[in-house]
Amino acid sequence: MLQQTTINFEELFSTKNILLYFLFINLFGFFIMWIDKRKAEKGKWRIPEKTLFIVTALGGGIGTIAGMYTFRHKTQKLNFVIGFPFITILEIITIIYFKFFN
Repeated sequence: MLQQTTINFEELFSTKNILLYFLFINLFGFFIMWIDKRKAEKGKWRIPEKTLFIVTALGGGIGTIAGMYTFRHKTQKLNFVIGFPFITILEIITIIYFKFFN
């Protein structure tokens, strides 16, 4: 006999799970900036810039920005210097709006 499992979205999107997600995605963002910097130094295949922006847009902005400045990677590219913080600020404003004004 199969047991049916129901998904409780309130538990799935609990504060704890959301915080764990943001911790993971930001650590991942920091890590991929480090990997890309190392690959750039060795002249190897690189992580596509599109991927770096996707990770930032998925909530990893703090990690990618921290990695960018920690490893001095992509700091000369205006798309990154403006793009990463812009995406991150928009996400923070959106979170504040939905948390307090919705």
